[in-house]
Amino acid sequence: MSLDGLVRTAWLIPLYALVAWLGALIWSPGITRRTGPRPAGYLNALLTLVAFLHSVGALVAIWDQPAQVIRLPWLQVGDLVLELPLQASSLTLGACAVVTALNLVAQIYGFGYMEMDWGWARFFSLLGLFEGGMCALALCDSLFFSYVILEILTLGTYLLVGFWFNQSLVVTGARDAFLTKRIGDLLLLMGVIAIYPLTGSWEFEDLTAWAKSVQAGAISVDSTLITLAGLGLLAGPVGKCAQFPLHLWLDEAMEGPIPASILRNSVVVGTGAWVLIRLQPLYALSPTVLRVMLVIGALTAVGGAFVALAQIDAKRALSYLVSAYMGLIFVAVGTGHTQQAYQLLLTYAPAMALLVMALGMVIWNSITQDLRYLGGLWSRRPISGLCFLTGMAGMVALPPFGSFWVLTDLWQQLAQSGQVLWAAVVLVTNAVTALGLTRVFGLVW
Repeated sequence: MSLDGLVRTAWLIPLYALVAWLGALIWSPGITRRTGPRPAGYLNALLTLVAFLHSVGALVAIWDQPAQVIRLPWLQVGDLVLELPLQASSLTLGACAVVTALNLVAQIYGFGYMEMDWGWARFFSLLGLFEGGMCALALCDSLFFSYVILEILTLGTYLLVGFWFNQSLVVTGARDAFLTKRIGDLLLLMGVIAIYPLTGSWEFEDLTAWAKSVQAGAISVDSTLITLAGLGLLAGPVGKCAQFPLHLWLDEAMEGPIPASILRNSVVVGTGAWVLIRLQPLYALSPTVLRVMLVIGALTAVGGAFVALAQIDAKRALSYLVSAYMGLIFVAVGTGHTQQAYQLLLTYAPAMALLVMALGMVIWNSITQDLRYLGGLWSRRPISGLCFLTGMAGMVALPPFGSFWVLTDLWQQLAQSGQVLWAAVVLVTNAVTALGLTRVFGLVW
């Protein structure tokens, strides 16, 4: 297939993982006993590799080229016509490449971590569902269908967090994560429904054009109405990104398997941020919505970094940093720096994945995740230590890693535009994160 053909068939990228999701169920213990469940993992890894190669090939083909929109018919009832618009661009395909690459890494990691687990096929099937949903969300150019995909991912989170459902803490964590997200999802649905009569469309391109017309004075809209709709649309990303006050679900979600935590901490929480960035033109119509976004993001960023500094549980020390860095994305979007928000979202993911994998190896081999009972592991786990240091450098903006250029650019933009308070939030969050990760490294290695 030619490179242009890879772009035209970009809609296949989510389908590879969905085929693996369904195919993995064949190897469930209740269906196939002769081969065991292991082929389910290999099938998922193979199709994830195909999706990654497709994403990279399409990314190379469309680099510096205009975006292409692929429309798939969905439903027509009277005057209501629903089409699934998929946008293939360097940004969306780059996001697909990051998602598929990290999912492939998580699956290979899971081969060892889940080796003796009886739920092998179910676990890898759920990873396939996650990958398909996230790739579909990255390509989706419709707010309505983005909401539908986010709901599917919420269900996937519930099932993965509750994977070991014979343990009471796991069941409680899965339930609380699901119910907490439902609060944001319900308000998001209200915003999605409320915005349609105003704009006449759910496509992000149309929403952006409508917002520009409102700002130019060509269209008049009630300020209270747009504020309420904006707050509803903001509530969904607040829940998905584990922002204050809907942040505690991510802490409890650490009861799930570590290979699932690799995806959840690196890219799954970013699904809400992805929608947040794409809706920035609508948020900008209401100063109240922007202020709420900035306050939530700043409180979560600084507060999450400080709370992580005091954790004695290795997993929870990372989970609060996830919320903190998503908070920085809220600050970037609230101040209008969407390009830096996109870049931070994509550079943060590999760094966090490395941190989770490094600590996961320690937990797997030490049978504890209490930092007080670890120490002196550098001589025994040097590779894990090097991975942790690499992920740490990527998180705390050390050159030449990607986060350095992104966070430096964001801080400079904020400082030069006179937004000193938000520039200080970036600096404090980065400094406290560096201190917290150094503490974790010292206690473990």
